[in-house]
Parts: sequence; structure tokens; C-alpha cells
Amino acid sequence: MGARARALLLVLCGTVFLEGADIAMLAVAIPSIRSDLGLSTGTSAWVISAYVLGYAGFTLLGGRAADLLGRRRMFLTWLGVFIAFSGLGGFATEGWMLLVARFMTGVSAAFMTPAAMSIITTSYAEGPERDRALLIFAGTSAGGFSLGLVVGGLLTALGWQWVFFAPVLAAAVILAGALRLIPKAKAKAPGATAGEAPQAPAVSVLKGFDLPGSAAAAGAMLLLALGIVRLEHGLDDWPFTVAVLSAGLLLVAAFVGIERRAAQPLVRLGIFRTGSVVRAGLGSLLYLGAFMGFQLVLTLYLQDLRGWSSWQAAVAMIVLGCDVFLSPTLTPRLVRRYGNTRVILGGFVLALLAYLMFLPVGMDWPYLLMFPTLLLAGIGFALTLGPQMIAATDGVAEHEQGLASGLLQTATQFGAAIGISAVTAVMGLVSANSHPGAAHTAAGPGAGTDLSAFRWALVVPVVMAALGVIVAAVGVRGGTGRGGSGGGATGAAGAGTAEAGTGSGASLPVAGGGGSLPGVGGGGSLPGVGGGQPTAPSESEDVRAAASEAR
Repeated sequence: MGARARALLLVLCGTVFLEGADIAMLAVAIPSIRSDLGLSTGTSAWVISAYVLGYAGFTLLGGRAADLLGRRRMFLTWLGVFIAFSGLGGFATEGWMLLVARFMTGVSAAFMTPAAMSIITTSYAEGPERDRALLIFAGTSAGGFSLGLVVGGLLTALGWQWVFFAPVLAAAVILAGALRLIPKAKAKAPGATAGEAPQAPAVSVLKGFDLPGSAAAAGAMLLLALGIVRLEHGLDDWPFTVAVLSAGLLLVAAFVGIERRAAQPLVRLGIFRTGSVVRAGLGSLLYLGAFMGFQLVLTLYLQDLRGWSSWQAAVAMIVLGCDVFLSPTLTPRLVRRYGNTRVILGGFVLALLAYLMFLPVGMDWPYLLMFPTLLLAGIGFALTLGPQMIAATDGVAEHEQGLASGLLQTATQFGAAIGISAVTAVMGLVSANSHPGAAHTAAGPGAGTDLSAFRWALVVPVVMAALGVIVAAVGVRGGTGRGGSGGGATGAAGAGTAEAGTGSGASLPVAGGGGSLPGVGGGGSLPGVGGGQPTAPSESEDVRAAASEAR
């Protein structure tokens, strides 16, 4: 891989690393923010939920916008929006300012991340080279979250405002690199399929844009995300929660009707006929839901029940980010040998085993008893999310890569929201039954809970992981995994589907995941990148030159 191609991957990975770190740092800083600004418990919770609403509500639209308005354009524009509103959060003096800042930061991620993923899938040759890039991307995302927990603790000690200002500085560096490295789209000869399609002026594209479908999709996703987030309140004001979810489902039905009649639909419904797309989305929803739910229970167990400091808990959980090393090293070998679907199944089995091992957790468990669960969960992440990113768009046409990316990203965001909300609701209900009035106190959702509440909450990730094993097993039985001879893979799954055409496969992002980003600001290179011969982005002569250099 040439130097320019590596630098491009570094910039794109920097974006998803920043996203994961941003979420983790805020989670650590919330107690300090609440104390300094005098926020209520409800407002503090919504500071985190606002990001989820913005991200989940607009990811589908963001993915399609990348296809229609240009991947480079969307990436650069919304990275700039991220910088602006992250900075606003650092200057916030009122709770509403934080809510606006976090909501718009989530919206910016909803447009920025699918664009980054579709740039990767059009810039590296389908096969080992692209797979390696996607696995590095997945590991970087997970490591960003893991490292963000530690960095967030350090920055909060300096002042919670730095949790917002630090991402601004990092994003500015990424933006400078992106302006230089991400190629501009160029017109292609009729019938050409490689790289990004030539982009028409935005005004021209918007004339045929599916505005009714976009409005219905955004409204449906926002309402469903809001309803899911409200589940963490248990039975409190449940009629409103049911009403919100019902309204969201009605808008989903309306969206499907609009897309069937639209001349240029926001989402071509035929894409759901590609089994690998559906299974990858459902699998990512289940794995992220289980992982994020478990991580929340673990954090509350260590800090609220065991009395560990945020710094001690963050260091203890670093092992969950082991996938940053395994994703670009071990996982590619397993995928080549056994195929995507078998590797995904193995990851789900490890995750299920990890969560089952933690079910009998005790009040005085030493760290050595927790370590096997943390290690297996981290390995499971490396074996599951990266291959799902590869499988998610096998057989999807190039001009729909942004759409496919948005679909997977939407699934991961909803999975995270479901997992977090479900474990919070279970802890609240069990605590309310055992100690009326104990749950959801000013100290947070874990305050006042006893060990039994944590054990019951752990059932949520166990169930979600078990469902993931079933979904992955169906994929293995169908023989849809792309990989090496050892796995009996069948090549790109679903290639040439009924409506997708023959475009190259694309991959999809994950939201939450982890890994450190070597070389940021220091000129280092990404680990594990090498081997294979890349196809440079066809959108730019500069990156073509990088491919020639690599050859």
C-alpha cells in the first residue's frame, strides 16, 4: 500500500476514532458537568441521549446524501459542523446549550461516518485490501471508545470543558488532512463503474431528491430512538412511551409507501432482498446492544457498587479494546480461511460465553475473575463487527454504498440504544421492587441498586448475544460468507442481486467500538496495513498515482 493510500486510511480512521472517544469522554465527564452547571438528573441523562437521537435519526439520510451529493462534500461539510458544535459544548453555561450541541454533534456523525465508509469502499480494491482497511476501521472505532474512557478521566481532572475542546483540536487536524488527501470526484466515461460517481451540482440533485421520504425516514428514526431511550424509565409515564413508539412505527409504514411510489426513492427497498445486508444489520444491532449494555452494567458495578474511581474503572476496562490489535492481524487470517459468516458466529459464541461467565458476579470478585469475561468480549468484538462491515454490502452496487453504510450505521445505533435502555430499565424495575424509590436517584441509574439488580440486568446482553448466535448460524447454514477456501465461502454474497446491479461491494461503519490510532500527529503508520495490492480511488489522479507507486 502506497504512502498516500495509507495516509488516506489514517484520516478516515481518525474520524471514527474521534467519534468513539467523544462518546466515552462525555460519559466519564457527566458527573462533573452536572455538578458544575447544576443540572438535574433528567437533563444530565438527555445530554447523552441527545447524541443518540441525532445520530440514529439522520444516519439513513446521511448515507444516501453521500451517494447523491458527494462523499467528499458530505464528509468535509459535516466534519466542520462537528467542530463547530463540539466547541459550543465546551462554552456551554446552561443545560439547553449542551443538549443542542450534543444533538447536532450526533447529526454531524450521522452524515460524516457513512461518507467516510463509502470513501473507503470506493478507494480500495474489493477483497483482502478492502477487508484489511475495514477491519482496521472497526478496530479503530472500538479503541477510540476504550481509550476515550481513560483520556476522558484525565481531561475531566483539568476541567470538563476539555472533553469538548480536545475533539475540536483533533478534528481540525483530521480536516486539514482530509482536504489534501480525499480526492475530488471527476467525470467518467459512460459505463464506467469504478470509484465515486461524478457529482452533479447540489441544486440539480436536490430537484429529484426524495424529500417526502427523507422527512418520513428522519421522523420515524427520531421517534423510534426517543421511544427506545425512554424505555430506561421503565413503567414511568409508559403511555407516552407507547405513543411515541407507535407514531414511529406509523411513520415507518408511511415511509415504505412513499418509497414504493417515488421515482427516485431515498431507499431502494430491493436492497433488503440481499440476505447478507439484512443479517449484517441485525447482527450488528444485537452485538452492539449486548456489548454496550454489558459495558454499562460493568461500569455501574465497578463504580456504584464497588466504589472504584472512574479512573480505576476505565483502566480495568481497557482490555475490552484488545480488538484494535486483533482486527487488523488475527481477524483477516480467520476470514480468509473460514469466511465471514463462520468468523461472525465464532465472535457471537465468545460474547455469549463471556456474558454468561459474568452472571454470578459477586460483591467482592477480584479483577482476575472479571478478566476472562473482558478478554472474551473484546475478542468477540474483533471477530464480529469487522466481518459484518465486510459482509453488509457484498453484492451492493457502488452507487448505493453510502445507503448500505447508512443502513448498517442505523442498525448499530439502535442496537446500542436498545441495549443501554434495556439494562437501565431492568435495574430500575428490580431496584424499585426491592427498595422503593431507590432507582434513578440524583446519583444516577445505578444508585441504590443491589447486586441482584445488576445480575438481572446482565440477562439482557446474554439474551441479545444468544439471538445473535442464531442469526449468525443461519448465515453459516446459507453459505453466504465471503472468505478463503477453508470456510467454503461462496464469494461475494448476493453479487448481482435482482436490483442491485453489479457494483463492487461496500462496507459499513460501526458505531461504538475501539482502538488507538497510531500515527496521529506523529507521522506513524497504521498497524497491520500491508499485503495485497490496492486499487486507488478512481476519483483522483493523485490517488491513482499512489496506487501506481504501490504497484
